[in-house]
Amino acid sequence: MLNERRLLTRRALLGSAVASAIASVPMAASAFARSRPAADSPIAAGPTPAPVPLTLPAPTGRHPLGTVWLHLVDRARADPWQDSRPARELMIQIWYPAHAAPGHPPAPWMSPGGATVFEREQGIPSGTLLLPATHARLAAPVDPGRCGRPVLLYSPGLRSDRSLGTVLIEELTSHGYLVVAIDHTYDADQVEFPGGRVETFAVTGDIDDALIAKALAVRTADTRFVLDRLTALNAGHNADAGRRPLPPALAGAFDLSRTGMLGHSLGGATAAAAIRADRRLRAGVNLDGSLPPPVTAGTDRPFLLFGSDPGPGPEDPSWDRFLAGQRGWKRELALIGSTHTSFTDLETLLPQAAPILGLTPSQVTQAIGTLDPHRAIHAQRDYVRAFFDLHLRHLDNHLLQRPSPRYPQIRFLR
Repeated sequence: MLNERRLLTRRALLGSAVASAIASVPMAASAFARSRPAADSPIAAGPTPAPVPLTLPAPTGRHPLGTVWLHLVDRARADPWQDSRPARELMIQIWYPAHAAPGHPPAPWMSPGGATVFEREQGIPSGTLLLPATHARLAAPVDPGRCGRPVLLYSPGLRSDRSLGTVLIEELTSHGYLVVAIDHTYDADQVEFPGGRVETFAVTGDIDDALIAKALAVRTADTRFVLDRLTALNAGHNADAGRRPLPPALAGAFDLSRTGMLGHSLGGATAAAAIRADRRLRAGVNLDGSLPPPVTAGTDRPFLLFGSDPGPGPEDPSWDRFLAGQRGWKRELALIGSTHTSFTDLETLLPQAAPILGLTPSQVTQAIGTLDPHRAIHAQRDYVRAFFDLHLRHLDNHLLQRPSPRYPQIRFLR
């Protein structure tokens, strides 16, 4: 039987990141729903509590951040999840080092329509929580650097969305990377398109090996299409389907000769699958995702497996097979005291939201682990950045060579 961390990894393929976190807490399975008091409860009879503002930890790099959303349409593919859609539509969010632009408003953590769906599906009363703003300014002028920026693609888990990776994405961007986060329409929890149209999760059927194989194939095709559009964008073409204005100096800001990919859960498997399919991707990171065939065959390019606390049980056999077949640089790290959910923004947001959602400290610990959230986020940021610095920038801070006394929460497994 697989250990709890891998069970959570597989279970997280079945629902949103929030639902997975709560499902991992047996006594708190309906915690979000319970935050809406019954009409005859003492809470309902009292005054409405002030909304709780949530915040994201500030990135540590020197670069100010900018961000912009693009609507992409692949007319060469009918949508594989919705027969009524003759073309595959995606939303991506580009995060980039920017020139300081205080006149540009902060970007929201989640789009307004997506936030409404998020609250409704999780049973959060509207106005109870104030979802955070990011540290990026909308459409701020791009700082392209001298020769363009190395590029990273980010893929979220199944029935998750790009917003759940913001803490890590902002950190990488603040240190000079240009990060492109992809929402895979219809296997994402929600995706908001220009004009306010919101498309929600629409994958039907049992979540079995065949469906996961299809999802990986769709996501790999999505990734390759995004790479194509980034090439066009870098050459000066407006890749947005509505030709909305783009930030100044975005063209030419991408150094596509230095492109990597990372993802959480099924997004991590997507990174491995896309690297096998497209040599434009030079390095990849899987954050706690199982690796179904043919991904387990490995690749000839550098790849990092970064997992949650493995516990006392055996390793995920898919990771064993991947590492046995991996011909390029490889490393497996474990974040001790963490869970599958720790590799999302819920690591910092769930403790903040717990009082208003009725979660006890014990329930929060069961959801995100025993490791202090600040230390969990600090380690993730530093080790993921060290990997891409090594393989895309040829900068070695030796963090990946051996265990460091500065990071006792990181265990080198292989």
